[in-house]
Amino acid sequence: MEKTDLLAVGLTTLDISVRPVEALPAVDEGTLVENITLTPAGTAAAAAAVGARLGLKAALASAVGNDLQGEAVRSGLEKLGVDTSLLATDPTFPTSTTLLPVRADGQRSTLHMVGASVLSPVPEEAFARLPHTRAVHWGGIGYPGPQARAVEFLQQAKANGAFVTCDLISPSPSAIEELATLLPHVDLFMPSLAEVQVLTGSDDLEAAARRFMALGAGGCAFKLGRSGATLFTPGGQWQAPAFRIDPVDTTSCGDSFCAGFIAARLRGFDEAACLRFAVAVSARVALGLGTLGGLESFDQTLAFADSTPVVL
Repeated sequence: MEKTDLLAVGLTTLDISVRPVEALPAVDEGTLVENITLTPAGTAAAAAAVGARLGLKAALASAVGNDLQGEAVRSGLEKLGVDTSLLATDPTFPTSTTLLPVRADGQRSTLHMVGASVLSPVPEEAFARLPHTRAVHWGGIGYPGPQARAVEFLQQAKANGAFVTCDLISPSPSAIEELATLLPHVDLFMPSLAEVQVLTGSDDLEAAARRFMALGAGGCAFKLGRSGATLFTPGGQWQAPAFRIDPVDTTSCGDSFCAGFIAARLRGFDEAACLRFAVAVSARVALGLGTLGGLESFDQTLAFADSTPVVL
């Protein structure tokens, strides 16, 4: 079996992004906007899509519904070169779908419909892929489908030598209980500052890193938005500032950060370089609308990082 660089598991959605939207039109009125895009997204699908754009052989284990949204997700991923052989079509539930009114400053609101990827279990074929997989990205925290065999899956991924990362989205405080079972099998936990605050009740990143590593995580990469990112491991701490840009859409910046870090690590970059590259990937994505935004390639991102000033 051919090697898979990145196997992403978990949330898969179709994002419908509209920009710019500062307010909804009045009833029976309309307004013109500059852009509307449809893109595969979610903590798993977006990581796979960005990974593929960065040159990784990426695969997605998840599910879509038997609907037009599902067809759009599958088609979009396949055009990017993502392996969708582990992406099931569920006849019972719709495709998870999110409507995103994006403001002119890149911030957005979300209207989300829960669907198949939240309820679909990890397929047996994904387990069979693990001996041939270099990195596994888990994006299924809080979802009953993937959760059922999450510990077993990540345990096997680690046993087969994969680099295992974990991200989450809109967690409840109770997510810490699920994390306690998963983090012993995770090399790098990658939450945002807002998620850290929900999980710990504090914005003390050093204390949060100690807590997550005490639960078993090999390290923590914290996504800090306009403040860049910070990485904690037992061997040290690294920081990477954000790049000075005018964002178009910040929706997939967190997912792209994760994929960027993985892509750099699989190329042999050290911790500081991985963190800097991940922040650069996130910035490139923020320069356009949708999951990929302004991201073009691995080399383009390196050139961007070398030529773009950072926020001081």
